[in-house]
Amino acid sequence: MLLISLSLFGLTACSDGGANSYEQITPQEAKTIMDTEKDYIIIDARTTEEFAEGHIADAILIPEYEIADRAEKELPDKDALILVYCRSGRRSKIASEELVKLGYTNVKEFGGIIDWPYEIVK
Repeated sequence: MLLISLSLFGLTACSDGGANSYEQITPQEAKTIMDTEKDYIIIDARTTEEFAEGHIADAILIPEYEIADRAEKELPDKDALILVYCRSGRRSKIASEELVKLGYTNVKEFGGIIDWPYEIVK
């Protein structure tokens, strides 16, 4: 019985969103961070063309397929608060997973700009 309890504890302890994962947050939570925090980075994981059509103010364009090659040069602080979005949420999840694999510790993914009810820059 003790062995089973320890095994179950071990399984649940790994799924708490620890250092080897990113945190999924809502657009509203991301906006609150943007309104109340000073030190954060917003990554737009879409293409150059999509970014030009409209993006969140102060976002840095690093397409999802370029994260592995560009992140460490453009995002030197691996403990920085990084907020990631794309168009619908699929590429931002991929980008967030890649950032975590590269050792970034404070990544928050908030889905797609299609669900962003706030102002964008065109």
